[in-house]
Amino acid sequence: MLTKFAIAALLAGAVGVGVAPLAAAAGPYKNCTAAHQDGRWDIPQGDPDYWSGGDRDGDGVACES
Repeated sequence: MLTKFAIAALLAGAVGVGVAPLAAAAGPYKNCTAAHQDGRWDIPQGDPDYWSGGDRDGDGVACES
């Protein structure tokens, strides 16, 4: 019984760790249209999805609404 629990816990942990880097590795969008389609507006500088090409007025916010 304890062995089954340990195996299940290890598998659950491996699944959680395997998914997290994929979400974090998205990086900047190709353009603001793609960001908007994904529900992203007003992306601040420092956000992994921010890129200077999306910040038209240079105020540190990309893809403004």
